[in-house]
This record gives sequence, structure tokens and C-alpha cells, in this order.
Amino acid sequence: MSDIPKFDVLPEHIGIIMDGNGRWAKQRGLKRTEGHKEGAKVFKRICEYAADIGIKYLTFYAFSTENWKRPPEEVSVIMDIFRDYLGEAEERQEENRQKQLRMRFIGIREGIPEDIQILMDQLEKNSDDKNKTVVNLAINYGGRSELVNAVKKISKKVASGELSAEDIDEEMISSNLYTANQPDPDIIIRPSGEYRLSNFMIWQAAYSEFWYSDVLWPDFTEEHLISVLRDYEKRNRRFGGI
Repeated sequence: MSDIPKFDVLPEHIGIIMDGNGRWAKQRGLKRTEGHKEGAKVFKRICEYAADIGIKYLTFYAFSTENWKRPPEEVSVIMDIFRDYLGEAEERQEENRQKQLRMRFIGIREGIPEDIQILMDQLEKNSDDKNKTVVNLAINYGGRSELVNAVKKISKKVASGELSAEDIDEEMISSNLYTANQPDPDIIIRPSGEYRLSNFMIWQAAYSEFWYSDVLWPDFTEEHLISVLRDYEKRNRRFGGI
């Protein structure tokens, strides 16, 4: 799509659970890994289109802490997809400069192949000065492990005397999450017919709107994103008020 629609109200931060790749492939008699490859193409397209619309923060759930339980072949292909994407991004530095996308990777780095970690570090460093849209790619991510990590960091400060227990509040917890200094997601998109968060941004999603659809992620289009945003325009966000 070349035309960028206008909206009266836009979410500042959108979270997207990229789900349904395997089922998409199965419906077509393909290996599950082919679904992940197609889903990666959709990620890139939707990421860039959302940025063009004016979304300031995007968080894509790419690989959870639980996904290591999947068949080794499938995990290996997913890691190769990450390698390809990160390698291409490194090669397209001038194009990325024009798009002004700042890439961040949230999750546990340990366990991810070392060469991928190096590419992640390079892309974060090379895009650190971009200011159009922050793109968080959640890899080896889990909402509960994120909270555990935050509690450990705060506990160390209490143990050292830098903080007291009375200093701990919601703002402090938020500032020790992977998404520190970012707004909480205004809306979370979950395609594929599932109706759960699946351990995604469980602290940050306390007041998020939700948008569910039966469409599988590889079939998710710019038109679907527009539908999400039109729906969001009609939401009345009261945050516990009247």
C-alpha cells in the first residue's frame, strides 16, 4: 500500500504477538518452518508501514522463553531467520538511516547463539541515533522472567543500601524492565484466533486495549493494521475512571 491513511487518534505503542506461522504452513501442506519464513516477511512490512503511519513504539513478540521446547529443526530455522534479518539490516545501513527505525532487542541474551548476539549488539548500536520509531524485537523473552530480572536488580540495590524497601513503587519496577523509559503498549494485537497474552508484557499490559482476530500472522496485512487503528479510535480508555 502506498497511501498512508490519517487517524484522529493513534496509539503511541503497539504490541504484536506474531502467532499462527506453523498453522499457516500446515494449512498449505508446507513445513512449519516455511510459515516462520513468511511471517518474517510480514514483520518487516508491517513494521515499516506502522512507522510510516506514525506509531512511535512497536514491540513484536518473536521468540518466547518457552519456544526452546519446539523441535530442534524448527528452532534452528528460526535462528537462521534472525541471522538473515540482522545481516540484511547491517548491509542496509543507508536505507535504515532514511527510515529512522531504532532497533532494540528485549529478552534474555544468554542461550541465543553468540553470532546472533553480536549482530543484535551491532544493530542496536548502529540505530541508536534513529528517532522515528523504536522497534522492540522480543527474542528469548518472557514476561515473568522480565519481572524476575527487575526484582533481582532492585533487590541488589536494597541489599547494598542504595535503596530501601520503602522506595520500591510501580515506577521503580517499570524503570527496571526491558522497556524502561518507554510508554506501556496502548493496544496489543493477537492474531491466529488465540485469546491470551502468552507471557507477553504482563506488567506493561495492565491497561492495554486488545485486538483479536482469526487471521494467521503470515496473512496479516496493512489493511488489518488499519482496521486495528480504526477500532482503537473508537475505544474509550478510562484507566479505572468514569
